[in-house]
Amino acid sequence: MPRLTDMDEHLVHQLPEPLPNTAVHHPHWRESYFFIAHPPADLGDVVILTMATYPQREQMDSLQMGRVGGRRILGHHERPFAGDPHTPDVGPARVEIVRPYEEMRLWADPGQCELGMDLTFRARTRPYGLRRGSMRAGHELVWDQSHMFQSGTYDGTYTVDGVTHEMDSWWGQRDHSWGIRDHGRCPLWIWFQVQLPDGFLGSWHWELANGALVYSDGCWAGADGSDPVPLVGFEHELEWTDADGGPARYGEHGEDVVGIRGRAVFTLEGGRRIAVEADGSFDRPYEPFRRGGLNQVRVRTDDGREGTAILEVTGARHHRYFPDTTVDGPLPH
Repeated sequence: MPRLTDMDEHLVHQLPEPLPNTAVHHPHWRESYFFIAHPPADLGDVVILTMATYPQREQMDSLQMGRVGGRRILGHHERPFAGDPHTPDVGPARVEIVRPYEEMRLWADPGQCELGMDLTFRARTRPYGLRRGSMRAGHELVWDQSHMFQSGTYDGTYTVDGVTHEMDSWWGQRDHSWGIRDHGRCPLWIWFQVQLPDGFLGSWHWELANGALVYSDGCWAGADGSDPVPLVGFEHELEWTDADGGPARYGEHGEDVVGIRGRAVFTLEGGRRIAVEADGSFDRPYEPFRRGGLNQVRVRTDDGREGTAILEVTGARHHRYFPDTTVDGPLPH
């Protein structure tokens, strides 16, 4: 007898199956929200909340993480489905959709979470739905996902060690992804979310270990509410930096890395090219789960606009960013 949930009462099915069942029964199938907030004018604290559902494991979990006062923070909470695989609430942390694609509430109990928060996300651009992407290692499915992202502002408070901080119109982004992603087997992805006064540039770019292109998509989305303009090309020349500001080699686990800098070029549908110079700090490493992580950077475009951005460079092995890593199992090639 199939297991039904309250959501199965709604006219939302896309498969001839109850909603807890997915198209592919896979240990790395997940659907998740990701929210990130940072100051608009300069580098500072970074506040992140995730919420994800894992159908095969029948669990919902949330990460509360970031960097506050120079300290890297990571907290985790989870709950079993127990008949409810859909409500984004794990007890100490929850997400509430107030108005779809317009306003969302984020909450994490400061008494139970290392990083507490009471925040409201309000959209400043329209959402952008990326093309479905996929990748295999031989016959094994490593990545097969759909994804959306959207720029917004965050207001409210966040709390660490009993100290509460105000957040007033911070810039940031949210995304929503669903499908299969075996993080430890993905050679490289670059997720670059550039916040500028008049909108944002977003890129989701995948390569094999030798630099061959797997997938690239993204957009320019204006803060005037206009339709996003798709990205048709993305070039990157980035390097890790050490404590003295010199070039750093990532090595096995990034022990000497404190920041990142370099240049990226976004080419939009219609031919417009926007070059972005970036320089900033390595704020949220993903070790030991995978290499690299989230960097908070200052940005300047070639037409003089300035802003801040989150630049995620992560994966298992790549000739430029992770040439010395040890990987369990075959990688896509």
